[in-house]
Amino acid sequence: MTTTLATHGAGAPAPAPWGIRLSGVTVRYPNGTVGLRGVDLDIAAGELVAIVGLSGSGKSTLIRTINGLVPATDGQVEVGGRRVDGASAAALRELRGHIGMVFQSFNLAGRTTVLNNVLVGRLAHTALWRTLVGAYREADRRLAYEALDRVGILSKVYERASALSGGQQQRVAIARALAQQPRIVLADEPVASLDPPTARGVMDDLRRINQDLGITVLVNLHLLDLAREYGTRMIGMRAGEIVYDGPASDASDAVFEEIYGRSLTAADRLDR
Repeated sequence: MTTTLATHGAGAPAPAPWGIRLSGVTVRYPNGTVGLRGVDLDIAAGELVAIVGLSGSGKSTLIRTINGLVPATDGQVEVGGRRVDGASAAALRELRGHIGMVFQSFNLAGRTTVLNNVLVGRLAHTALWRTLVGAYREADRRLAYEALDRVGILSKVYERASALSGGQQQRVAIARALAQQPRIVLADEPVASLDPPTARGVMDDLRRINQDLGITVLVNLHLLDLAREYGTRMIGMRAGEIVYDGPASDASDAVFEEIYGRSLTAADRLDR
C-alpha cells in the first residue's frame, strides 16, 4: 500500500499541527523533587525539536507535562492554544487524542498482532463498543495500514508484536501514534535501547513524519550525534532548567559539556 505525502489517512488532509507554549512552568513532585523550574518555552507548529540532557535533567518531565501526564505545580501549559494545566479529565482525554506518544519501552501488547497494536491509536476516535468487540471501521483499518506503510513495516501487519525486533517494535509504536492523526508527536528516548543503524532508521522515520506531514515533533535524546543530525532546533536541559535553546547544528562539544555539566564520554555518542 502506498500513501501520498499530501494526505494523512483515507485521503483526508493532514490535521493542522499544534504549537506548544510553557510560561513559568514549575513541576514539584510529592516527594519534594523539582522536575521543572520556571520553564518558559515556545515551540512553533511544525517544528522538529531535539531535547537533550542527562537522566534527571527534566526532559522526560517536560514531555509528560506537555501531555498532562504530570501536572504543572505553577505556570501555564498550552498546546494548540488550549490550556493543559487545570484541564478537566475529559478535556485532557480529548487533548491526548491529538498527541501521539512514543516511549523507549515501546509499550506494545506482545501477544496480539501488529495491526491490533496500531489500531489502539484510534481509541480516542472510536466508539467504546467498537473497541471492546474489535469492530473497527474500515477507515480506521486503512489509517493503520497507511501508518505501517509509512514506517516501512506493512509486511508485518499480521505478525505478533513480540516476534519483531526492537527496531521493528519501535516502528509499530510510531505507526500507532500516527494512526491517531496527531497534531503533535512526543517521543521520550525512542532510540535509547537500539543499536546505531536501527536508531538512525527510527530517527529517519520521525524526521519524515515531521517533513512530509508537517506534524510538530519533540524527541528526547541523550546522544549528541543524533541531536545534531536530526534536530533543527535543540533544547538543552539541566536540573529542570533550559540552559540552551538554539540551532542543533550550532551546538559544539563545549555546549554539550555545559548542558551535561561534565566532560563528554564515549557513551554520549552514538557511534562509540
